[in-house]
Amino acid sequence: MSLNANLTIALDVMGGDQGPFITISSAIMAISHQPNLHLILCGDESIIAENLAHHKISKTDLKSHKQLSLFATTQIVSMEDKPIVALRTKKDSSMRKALDLVHEGKAQACVSAGNTGALFSMAHFVLKNLPGVERPALISSLPTHDKDKHVFMLDLGANVFCDSHVLYQFGVMGSVMAEQVDCISKPRIALLNMGEEAIKGSDHIKLAALELSENKDINYVGFIEGCDIFSNKADVIVCDGFVGNVALKTCEGVARLVYEKSKATFKASLLSKLFGSLLKPSFKKLFKTMNPDQYNGASLIGLRGIVVKSHGNANSDAFFAAIMEAVKEVERQVPEKIKQSLEHGFSAR
Repeated sequence: MSLNANLTIALDVMGGDQGPFITISSAIMAISHQPNLHLILCGDESIIAENLAHHKISKTDLKSHKQLSLFATTQIVSMEDKPIVALRTKKDSSMRKALDLVHEGKAQACVSAGNTGALFSMAHFVLKNLPGVERPALISSLPTHDKDKHVFMLDLGANVFCDSHVLYQFGVMGSVMAEQVDCISKPRIALLNMGEEAIKGSDHIKLAALELSENKDINYVGFIEGCDIFSNKADVIVCDGFVGNVALKTCEGVARLVYEKSKATFKASLLSKLFGSLLKPSFKKLFKTMNPDQYNGASLIGLRGIVVKSHGNANSDAFFAAIMEAVKEVERQVPEKIKQSLEHGFSAR
């Protein structure tokens, strides 16, 4: 296995709804865009070879390939596997081995589109939390009204309920993520709440607000409501996993509704079709900026390694985006920066 490249990422090739058909195509795209990138393809050897053949890469080519190598596995974590069962019985799965490679220092990040619960359980077991981190969180970026900016949101489903100190830690980790990945100086941190007033919300939300406001290294800007998630009022929005996941799925549903309603409206009559044809270029440009594929790649932060979770139904462009997210986090050394920020924050309190 050649690890001479400057940057090495392990891919769970078998994960996702379409598995190698998508992940291999995305891998080829990634190495063509990133000359210093080396990808370790974890999965069934014969299936990987079959898919690589479609890209004119033979088994012989793979053995001497400068940017691709194979780590053969015998098991697959299915979307139906329960997390605890996958953890105990799928030790030679493509998902587990990709995480093992990160733990062993043979890869700097893992990317998977597989079973979310299984990935969380395995990642937590294999990589462990960073010192001082009570719970890792799932974070991703979302579009905003400003076409050149997006907002990070966490937690998106890893933790159903979080107490005030866990939310405080999410704020610190989210701040590091925005600062390192997007190069934002003093990113604005907000807590998602049922109102902007200080009296609104549960006790643990109010206590989290107090902790964040007391940390002078955090640019805490207060509460934010659900209607302002995309308003560019904050660079990072913090909430527990239940609220975050519901909010995210609701946003995705509304985006699909608007898209389908727009298409139906433009087809309703001859006049609508005429106006639709005139407006089509503008709408294509608009929907391109809102395309969820470019925001694919939620990161499980707070671990001693980088793990990026892609949508299970991701297409090649979306999984490519997840790989590029991992590349960015490796280059910015996100786990180490989170560790340093938490240590500094604790010593100052």
